[in-house]
Amino acid sequence: MGKLRISIVEFLNTAPLVWGFTDGPLAGRYDLSFAVPSQCAEDLRAGSVDVGIIPAIEYQRMENVVALPGMAVAAKNEVRSILVISKVPIEQARSFALDTNSRSSVGLVRLLCNGHWRIAPEFIDAPPDAEKMMERADAALIIGDPALRLRLQMDALEGKVPGGGCCGLDEGDHPVKNVQTLFIYDVAQQWREMTGLPCVLAIWVARRSAVTPEILADFQASREYGLAHINDIAEGAALKLDLPPRELERYLSENIDFSLDEENLAGLRLYYEECARAGLIPKARELEFVGAASIAHQL
Repeated sequence: MGKLRISIVEFLNTAPLVWGFTDGPLAGRYDLSFAVPSQCAEDLRAGSVDVGIIPAIEYQRMENVVALPGMAVAAKNEVRSILVISKVPIEQARSFALDTNSRSSVGLVRLLCNGHWRIAPEFIDAPPDAEKMMERADAALIIGDPALRLRLQMDALEGKVPGGGCCGLDEGDHPVKNVQTLFIYDVAQQWREMTGLPCVLAIWVARRSAVTPEILADFQASREYGLAHINDIAEGAALKLDLPPRELERYLSENIDFSLDEENLAGLRLYYEECARAGLIPKARELEFVGAASIAHQL
């Protein structure tokens, strides 16, 4: 048999989950590929990989798959890497550009528009180019490392990043011009305000029978190795992204939660229920975990 094929989101917020596979004792054991969140889901759906860290909503759009327990990319409060930027107060937005790389965040925005901001804008699917998105719409959803860069830019302007200036960026490198004139909303924080619960952005999902107890133990070990090396991950990412290492360490330590604990599961259950009610998924079915079909969580 060939190596188990694993699809990994290429954003920083998944790095601690996969650090054992990419830079630790499990390196070389599995066949790794890297893609944006939407493509990770498509690769798993097509059967070109065996396991993927996919947008949480996509679990509900697939058949014959199971989730890996205890691990996720989630946010208890502010996440800083899923942002809505708007030229007007969000309650006045009439058009909304949605990042085509995203799936779960798009669902969150649609739910927030209806249940929290009380608006019914025109939604426009758009490639993840913040400048062009803002030319086409009143508001835009930005995710991943580009959103984190924008958030740090705003923090620098407000004096929240030590040393002033934004992370060594030149003016032309900023993802959005005239950022001072924009209204910026943290999607995870807005979800928390609306529901009182965390949001789960991505989970490990596998083809049924692809993951044995031994393989599951490797995924859990990779996560533990990553959480023990947050400083190393932040230092490496700072060089790649040209962003302050201490801010990246804080982001991975304080903003992203890598567990699927009971509170996160409650947030995920509610998210699925609301998505079903809004017609974004056919129904909110049971979340079945690897090796735990008999104690699956009812959604």
